[in-house]
Amino acid sequence: AVVGAGLGGSAVAYFLQQHFGPQVQLDVYEPAGVGGRLATVTVNKQQYESRGASIHTLSLHMQDFVKILGLKHRREVAGKSAIFSGEHFVLEETDWYLLNLFRLWWHYGISFLRLQMWVEEVMEKFMRIYKYQAHGYAFSSLEEMLHSLGGDAFVNMTQRSVAESLLEVGVTQRFVDDVIAAVLRSSYGQSVLVPAFAGAMSLVGAQGSTWAVEGGNKLVCSGLLKLTKANVIPARVTGISLHSSEGRALYQVHYEGSEGPGSAFYDMVVVTTPLHPSRSNFTFENFEPPIADFPGAFQPSVTSVVHGYLNSSYFGFPDAKLFPFASILTTDTPNLFFNTMDNICPVNISAAFRRKQPQEAAVWRVLSQHPLDKQQLKTLFRSYYSVQVTEWQSYPRYDAAKTLPPIVLHENLFYLSGVEWVASSMEMIAVAAKNVALLAYNRWHQDLDKIDQKDLMHKVKTEL
Repeated sequence: AVVGAGLGGSAVAYFLQQHFGPQVQLDVYEPAGVGGRLATVTVNKQQYESRGASIHTLSLHMQDFVKILGLKHRREVAGKSAIFSGEHFVLEETDWYLLNLFRLWWHYGISFLRLQMWVEEVMEKFMRIYKYQAHGYAFSSLEEMLHSLGGDAFVNMTQRSVAESLLEVGVTQRFVDDVIAAVLRSSYGQSVLVPAFAGAMSLVGAQGSTWAVEGGNKLVCSGLLKLTKANVIPARVTGISLHSSEGRALYQVHYEGSEGPGSAFYDMVVVTTPLHPSRSNFTFENFEPPIADFPGAFQPSVTSVVHGYLNSSYFGFPDAKLFPFASILTTDTPNLFFNTMDNICPVNISAAFRRKQPQEAAVWRVLSQHPLDKQQLKTLFRSYYSVQVTEWQSYPRYDAAKTLPPIVLHENLFYLSGVEWVASSMEMIAVAAKNVALLAYNRWHQDLDKIDQKDLMHKVKTEL
């Protein structure tokens, strides 16, 4: 059984089938809709991404999924970004790459080069995971995985803030306050106090080339489930109880569907929805020792998709025609009521598509901590036709828990979503899904040489 049909659930179903073979029977429980947080909203008969929007080019599992499913990369429509302090723009992107570099250097000295070197060093080590996974190696805890990629340094990066780590490598406080804060507000809705590892992963996304799936990123989830011929059950799982049969653990999954309550037995269960009390009222029965509560809280996040006319004078451009930006990030300023806003394109972009001019009505996605009130909408938009609001508990509150959740809850009961406490992105979830599938397979076949091995870099080289 797989609990949840977001990216984690659909990816783990696909990987489980890859390793166990086509005879494995997969039930996927999902009360809402396939895709989870990868959702779209419709404005004027066109669909737009409401949440997880861009994927980095180094996201190898996501790249693979798109290839396997015959999906396409969405055409990129260029647009410039700027960082707003509530009073003025502290940094503005231009059409000229060299001018952008010069501006960064002029404002911040070599801070941006130091940032780049730091992020590249983290990524170079992180990319080892693909080699390990290709050789069938798995990890039974997030700490083991991090340790095998980057030693103690990676584990420590989940315990100290991104600000602390960057100041240590010579990035200036001003660069942290202006640029790093803006990127973290736009990706996690949180401050520069998020842990360094989560921070590094979001900074990778901000400085490389990104892409999205033509037709919507959620097509990856529905595509993978169709490919595995998984049986999707529209029901909410309420709990799991442990039984045993011939010395082997059996798990009874209890659920609530449209027909009322029900239950079914499984050899193996993967939970891909958050198990924190604020997110689910999930019960575990007959487990000895009992499965402990998960500490930590989630960050509320609000997405408002607004179809309207931007109030460019709020940003210091009385003439809307001259407003040059498609994306506005913000610094951590008390009076700012939004984290970021983007002039977004539909999920299906025709060859003839062009971005709306700044004086025309366009579709903007505004991310904020709280729902925008009438006054705030009026501040950002001269007038608007529609506002669609999605409130969700998006990311872990990274300052709320000091320990990482377990992956193995019991013999063949696994928890995938805990990876978000390391860092949250589509690719991190895909990496965790592959790890759980390999871990489940290696444990089932008692292939313990493939779990938590030390010195994997050396092992993989000798295998090659």
